[in-house]
Amino acid sequence: MTTLEHRLLEQWPKATPERIAADLLRLYGEPHRHYHDLRHLDEVLTAVDLLAPYAVDVDGVRLAVWFHDAAYEPGAADNEDRSAALAQAALPPPLAERVAALVRLTADHAPPRGDADAAVLCDADLAILAASPDRYDEYAADVRREHAHVPDNAFRHGRTAVLTGFLARDRIYTTDAAYALWEQRARRNVRRELNSLGAGATRRR
Repeated sequence: MTTLEHRLLEQWPKATPERIAADLLRLYGEPHRHYHDLRHLDEVLTAVDLLAPYAVDVDGVRLAVWFHDAAYEPGAADNEDRSAALAQAALPPPLAERVAALVRLTADHAPPRGDADAAVLCDADLAILAASPDRYDEYAADVRREHAHVPDNAFRHGRTAVLTGFLARDRIYTTDAAYALWEQRARRNVRRELNSLGAGATRRR
């Protein structure tokens, strides 16, 4: 087991069987993952730690992080639904239903008003947008690698739609802490990637 896997297991909620974590680690280690991998899991859990004071049930949020990309196929429309189904199969009720509901919210990162745990989860999953420029560029490149089967023009149009959607929001981050820490840096990174996508389009004309 790697050092990263050991660190992740240390963050697994103690009241939940560790064998579930071991199964999830195997999924996040699948070879077709370049961004949605163990490093991503670690980064989102770290972001949850920063936002923990805003959560009602932080262990429930952590479980949702573990499951949120458990099923991942690039370009599939049902990744979140399949990940939620894994949570429902692995966890006892009513925890299973709550974690599955949180996982489904990561499809569009639009937490319901007043749901503090959903806000923490969605903000933590989007923390990568506010990473250092070098880490952000690595993330963007890894997303492209996961979609290597998609032609350049189609990828550029799809990625542009996702990024402009974030910029169109009044706030990318819902919790006050995430907004204060990450909002402006995330917008700078996203604008920079959009500029690079536009430059790529220009070069291909």
